[in-house]
Amino acid sequence: MTKIRVVNLVVTTNLEHKLHLEKIASTLPNVEYNPEQFPGLVMRIKEPKTSSLLFTSGRVVCTGAKDMATAKKAIHKVIDSLKKVNVKIKIEPTLIIQNLVGAGELGFDLNLNELATKLRNVEYEPEQFPGLVYKIERPFHASFLLFSNGKIVCTGTKSEEEMKRCLEQLVKDLEKLAKNR
Repeated sequence: MTKIRVVNLVVTTNLEHKLHLEKIASTLPNVEYNPEQFPGLVMRIKEPKTSSLLFTSGRVVCTGAKDMATAKKAIHKVIDSLKKVNVKIKIEPTLIIQNLVGAGELGFDLNLNELATKLRNVEYEPEQFPGLVYKIERPFHASFLLFSNGKIVCTGTKSEEEMKRCLEQLVKDLEKLAKNR
């Protein structure tokens, strides 16, 4: 039985307010800011457990949520934290899904060596990583990590429907190979 569930959602928003990252970093706990290494400030939130990247432009990238309601709650906690350093956000932020990460299992084992030779759009270097990367370009663009025990990770889709359709395509591709043995 093939199944997959969202384990991480990456969303972006724009707070439409310039942010003084040095001031935020010097005042708030649970933040990291090292502009020599990366231009954004990292804010970690314990509940819901998420991380957000904040940029001077007011752009925010939030990761770690498993659904939009949780992502929205995390962004509101970011805004509440910003209020503590007198940054007054006047808009209700619009969240845009940039990427979903799903994890699941196919319900059967895979011969990755065989798949690496018979599928197109694959990367497989077992000495470096135990999974095979399989890129699907139809019906949407997605990448799957396939493991010999049948576990899978999907990334690159922007909705659960896209993820489901890519998973269906993956299963079709694998079934087609199995029939041609």
